[in-house]
Amino acid sequence: MKSIGTFTEWNAIVEQEERFLLFVKTENCSVCDGLLPQVDVLDTDYPFPFYKVNVTEIPEIAGQLSLFSAPVVLLFNEGKEYARFARFVQMAELKRRLDELTEWGIEHV
Repeated sequence: MKSIGTFTEWNAIVEQEERFLLFVKTENCSVCDGLLPQVDVLDTDYPFPFYKVNVTEIPEIAGQLSLFSAPVVLLFNEGKEYARFARFVQMAELKRRLDELTEWGIEHV
């Protein structure tokens, strides 16, 4: 999982990547720290990149995405939000949506 370090880098990812996952966390968030390894391990199972960002360091992203809690897992397709999972993420549902996004990408190649 790649880290996003600046708001400019975030904007470039949205414009350049066709599909991707974004894991949003904050400082001192035990739920974030517990969920991150579970999501990170999925990175190699899917054909699109996974990113993480600490919105304590880049609060503009939280504002742009209307994020009010953490953790949040967002899936993007063609520059738009495809799915959102906030706070307590059910891994089975996340995997189902990741599979949908993968299938969509295969069908539209």
